[in-house]
Amino acid sequence: MTTPASRNRLDEEESPYLQDHADNPVNWQPWDEEALAAAREQDKPIFLSVGYNACHWCHVMADESFEDEQVAEMLNEEFVPIKVDREERPDVDSIYQTVCQRVSGRGGWPLSVWLTPDQKPFQVGTYFPKEQKRRTPGFLDILEQIADAWNSEEGREEINSRAEEWSDLAVDELESTPESTTTLDDSVLSTAAQAAVRGADREHGGWGSGPKFPQTGRLHLLLRAYDESDRDVYLDVITETLDAMANGGMYDHVGGGFHRYATDRDWTVPHFEKMLYDNAELPRAYLAGYQVTEDERYAEVVEETLGFVEDELTHDEGGFFSTLDAQSEGEDGEREEGAFYLWTPSEVEDAVDDEQAADLFCEHYGIREGGNFEGKTVLTRTASAETLATRHDMEVEDVEETLAAAHEQVSAAREQRPRPPRDEKILASWNGLMISAFAEAAVVLDESHAEPAAEALAFLKRELWDEEEKQLSRRYKDGVVKIDGYLEDYAFLARGAFDLYQATAEVEHLAFALELARAIEREFWDEEAETLYFTPRDGEELIARPQEPTDQSTPSSMGVAAELLEQLSHFQPDRAFAEIAETVIDRQGGPIESNPLQHASLTLAADTVLDGALELAMVADGIPENYREELPDWYLPGRILAWRPADEEGLAPWLETLELEETPPIWAERSQKNDEPTVYACRAQTCSPPRNELPRALRWGQRML
Repeated sequence: MTTPASRNRLDEEESPYLQDHADNPVNWQPWDEEALAAAREQDKPIFLSVGYNACHWCHVMADESFEDEQVAEMLNEEFVPIKVDREERPDVDSIYQTVCQRVSGRGGWPLSVWLTPDQKPFQVGTYFPKEQKRRTPGFLDILEQIADAWNSEEGREEINSRAEEWSDLAVDELESTPESTTTLDDSVLSTAAQAAVRGADREHGGWGSGPKFPQTGRLHLLLRAYDESDRDVYLDVITETLDAMANGGMYDHVGGGFHRYATDRDWTVPHFEKMLYDNAELPRAYLAGYQVTEDERYAEVVEETLGFVEDELTHDEGGFFSTLDAQSEGEDGEREEGAFYLWTPSEVEDAVDDEQAADLFCEHYGIREGGNFEGKTVLTRTASAETLATRHDMEVEDVEETLAAAHEQVSAAREQRPRPPRDEKILASWNGLMISAFAEAAVVLDESHAEPAAEALAFLKRELWDEEEKQLSRRYKDGVVKIDGYLEDYAFLARGAFDLYQATAEVEHLAFALELARAIEREFWDEEAETLYFTPRDGEELIARPQEPTDQSTPSSMGVAAELLEQLSHFQPDRAFAEIAETVIDRQGGPIESNPLQHASLTLAADTVLDGALELAMVADGIPENYREELPDWYLPGRILAWRPADEEGLAPWLETLELEETPPIWAERSQKNDEPTVYACRAQTCSPPRNELPRALRWGQRML
């Protein structure tokens, strides 16, 4: 009789990352009760490998070790090997990544963890070569040492002792909340902005010396602080960073969209994977930057990035796929990092039929012999159209036309190359981020951007939302729905629905946002601990129940949820949502105060809770065209566009849709002035007179800061 762990079971999984390992000689198991039970019954330690589909070093370790028969024999005989896609199971990843960082001082993927049969970690690391290299121990040696220790009485005792210690560490790190509350004051935003300025790389933009990540939370903090203070240094750091990312190699200058991060200080060479969440959060930062600076380049970046998402990461029925891989097939038929995106001068000359156009294109994007990455060139904007016009004695308009024609031909040539593999998981949380980006673009740039957001939201409601149980699932892939939603799924999707309501004035989107918010209160809020947990109340029992107060590659789910609940409280008859938001901010006040940049989303939430959102009750049937034209001119962070019908008769079916017995405060006693579309601007329980002119109401709101 075969046991579950006696064969590789990943062929039963939908995750592309797990499917990629289904042909390994290792008897990989998914993280499920069958695998965990096999470890207990066979009294074997678990080897847990966590990664994701676009992870370069995950592929390297797979090629070196998991395809190797000798390694596979050792794993199959002495361990229960389990593979986890961290994008599907961020809870599992969070627990063991925390242990790895605390114990070794570093983390990342692939994450390699050895566990007792009851899931307690006793050995951790990231990438290991098969054989020892320099100071990195060999994977095979580690497996042999652990197997020997597990099978000896003295070694087992030491392992169990360490496992208890490290499990306690995980519980302490992930479940505990600050012992006392801290009441923040109005300086929290300026404190965060000053910290962001102190840490900024003023020469190359961004933060750190490389690798450099987008850090969109810091940009939003600086944008808000600049809006309140007009301090030029805040705007300088914002534009230096936005310009560096848009002009450097992290941006795909041929196809639009952003790669994951830059590997160097000057943003030249990226890690080439394209993640949905980056291409959601970065457009929101560029939209805000565009509103503040009126720099058309920022709007162009947004349009191109959203176009990339529509072209390459969108399901036929709506919904957005997760990633494009960093690797694709190169000229020799082997998978290579960045092969799809790199160019040589001769390749440009072959693609572009005009010699001058090819030369200008190469000069514009820094394409040269020898390149800047493994003999080829990552495109960067190294010479502007104005600079090229001066160099070549041309009109700027002629240079721009020539570059546009060359760009079109280069793009067509690139389409003939083997494409990077695509991870077609549809995740609720990442889709929520993308819906917000399209919705905000519909407000700031063009209302047509609301359409892909609405299609995605309809898809997610149909496939992932259980209307009867009021529960959200996390993942859809090829018709299969799996995994209970986490806080980030509920919070990010609720924010997306709320943003779409603000962009379209369609009440069903607000209704869905409120349903998800009520589920957050029910499933994730712990009144006794005064926190929002990452996993649902009745979710799978792991060795710790994590929270997510800090920003990672995506915003803090706790921070997003707190700010959203504060905003949605205006549509509720009681203060339950607002009280949760206020309590979370008070409980997390100490960490926010001591490290606002690490807690960027919570700091933004604190700013909204402390100052109160700018409420704009918009009384009109639909969105007036002049309002649509005027709104983009105003940067209004944390604002609420509270559209409602013009009269009480029209409002009645809205209240029914929202399952409200009484009119919420934000709409109450709001009627039209002069029978024309009317705006009421309110902040901190103080409201402007009704205004037919939107700019007059907005100027009043800004004076209330």
